[in-house]
Order: sequence, then C-alpha cells, then structure tokens
Amino acid sequence: MAEFYTVRHGQASYGAADYDKLSELGIRQARWLGEHWQAAGIQFDRILCGSLLRHRETAQGICAGMALDANQVQVCPQLNEFDFHSLLQNYGDHAPQAVPKPGAGKPEYYRFLKKAMLAWAAGEVNGSESWQEFEQRIEEALGLIGDCPRGSKTLVVSSGGAIAMMVRQVLGAQAETVIKLNMQIKNTAVSHFFAGADSFSLHSFNHVPHLENGERHEFITYS
Repeated sequence: MAEFYTVRHGQASYGAADYDKLSELGIRQARWLGEHWQAAGIQFDRILCGSLLRHRETAQGICAGMALDANQVQVCPQLNEFDFHSLLQNYGDHAPQAVPKPGAGKPEYYRFLKKAMLAWAAGEVNGSESWQEFEQRIEEALGLIGDCPRGSKTLVVSSGGAIAMMVRQVLGAQAETVIKLNMQIKNTAVSHFFAGADSFSLHSFNHVPHLENGERHEFITYS
C-alpha cells in the first residue's frame, strides 16, 4: 500500500488584515515539523500543497527543516480550504442574530463558524461553493493523492476543513463530522493514511510530535 500524511498549515495571521499568511510562530511550527521528520529518517516521494499562501509557506518551512528543495512541491488547488469569509458573510445575512458582537473573542467566532457550517451542510446557505461542490473537490484531491506507486509516501499540506472532509470521506461518516473535526485540528498537525488500490484508511489523526515536548507544548495552536 501507499501512504500519505496530511498536515494542516502553521498558525496563520488571525486578526490581521491578511489571514492567509503564516505568523512567525507558524513558520517555526512548519520548520520544527520538518526537522522532526528529518531526525526520524522519514522521507517523501512527493509533496503536494494547496495554492493558498499559508499552504505554500508551510510546505516551504517543512522543506527547510528537512533540507529539501521547496521547488519540488506540487501545487494542487483542490486542496484549498473552503472560502470561510464568504460563508460567514452569507450566513450572517441569513441569520443576523447569530453574528458575534464587535470585540467578541475567538470562542464566539468559532461558535458562529460552527453554526454557519451546519447551515452550509444542510443547504441553507452557500459560500463561494456549495457543500456538494466542496465534497466533490476534496474527492478529486483524494484521487490525485491516491494516484501513486505502491509503497510510496506523499506529504499533503492543506487546511483544517479540507483535511476534515478527507477524514469524513475516508471513514464514510456524517457531514457533521467535518464540522467537529475542523474545530479540533491543530496547526501543523499530522494525520496518517494508507491508500490501497480502491480504498483509503485512516491510521492516525491530529498529532503534533514536534510540539509535544515540555519546551514546545505552549506553541500548540488552532488558528
């Protein structure tokens, strides 16, 4: 069987004018993961990432930690995150009473996102794509990932929602699974899958081995 490892991007610039850019910590998280894999002797036959800046910066950081040429990274737009900005805007128009008040903190924001995603999955609102279109796009991404030689290892850098949708499709789980998992996936967390001739299986989920020692535990983030 072939194997592939998904990695959620490093910490992005939450609250900044441009979210789609890694923070200084996000860059370090990515490099630490690459250094961890290099020390463990793990090598990849190919590296795929979404086209968003935070995906490309994370892949570049991992490559730097592994002393690899980042030019080998293949950009795959099917791995992009759903457009949560447009989804939240449309859900706010649909349910204005649910919109967080000015100055609200992250917990209120995440509750709002969860409600928006539930409405999206139920077909009540859309973002820049429908829930079904998002499902189809991630199914296409899995097809690209699985199109690899037996015994090969692929690294896939993406986002929490896209990875959660992959897990849901691999497990054949309910739509709500995407929403629950999306809220749990840590920055630069690793999930490990096996790819057979006509099926996938999940081996492990949401690990941060490069951040689990005492000195780095404080650097585990979710945004």
